[in-house]
Amino acid sequence: METKDTKKFLEEFKKICESCGIKLTYQRLEIYRVLLEAKDHPSAEDIFARVQERVPTISLDTVYRTLATFEKFGLICKIYALDEKARFDPNVSHHHHLVCTKCHKITDFEWQEVDHLPLPSQARQWGEIKDRYLELRGICKDCLEKG
Repeated sequence: METKDTKKFLEEFKKICESCGIKLTYQRLEIYRVLLEAKDHPSAEDIFARVQERVPTISLDTVYRTLATFEKFGLICKIYALDEKARFDPNVSHHHHLVCTKCHKITDFEWQEVDHLPLPSQARQWGEIKDRYLELRGICKDCLEKG
């Protein structure tokens, strides 16, 4: 079900594609729509299965190539959590992730206090830091309640 926010992001997506010279195909639009509607940071295979419901002729290769293009142009972020397959996030604003080590659910969160802390000397001496991203791992409330 397409929400008002989804429509807004799709319009922005179309403008970004045009400005980057990315040909806007129906398949690319559907892949991005699935990402916007997802709340679970899906894998390429998950995205493929969801898009295939709307576009039965799509191939897994097309999904992989499209995700690589989207990542290249900063439209999505690739996440590697728990040494699994890559997962994808359409939220490209600065944020961090909580990862459940039991059910593998990934949840976005912001932590501005950490974002603004000075870097430790070891990190400063290492080289040039381009971004800060934290991944906190543990067991989510749902899994804890299930025992």
